[in-house]
Amino acid sequence: MTYKRKKYHCGDTHLKKRWRVRNRKKDLDEIDQDLKEENAEKLLNQKVDLDLPGAAQHYCLHCARYFIDEQALNDHFKTKVHKRRLKALELEPYTIEESERAAGHGSFKTATKRKIVSQNIEKSQTDEDGDAILEESPNKKKKIDDNDI
Repeated sequence: MTYKRKKYHCGDTHLKKRWRVRNRKKDLDEIDQDLKEENAEKLLNQKVDLDLPGAAQHYCLHCARYFIDEQALNDHFKTKVHKRRLKALELEPYTIEESERAAGHGSFKTATKRKIVSQNIEKSQTDEDGDAILEESPNKKKKIDDNDI
């Protein structure tokens, strides 16, 4: 019986760890810290950094990702990846107190669910009275009433 040939390169074991951790993103408990008001304000209003995509001006708090422009960020909010991350962030992160309760030091509490809402990046324009100004797209055809003529 012939065996399937292994397709591993010899001597690349020192590179495997680098491949695994190169694209590592923030964990859920780190993102939970970022969702707090003071940290979120800092992350959403960062100084211009030309080394980051979009000069660090378009950032998704929940996914900890930078985007090149507003359109890419808005498109990201509609993706499955972002929606899965919101679902994962609903449960409170695992804490030391919870691990002690699981080990028998205290009473067990079930994890509570939170309502996580996608970040609001819409910059609404208002006039002097505080009323919102809605922009119409230039390609949209306007309906003309017979009474207006």
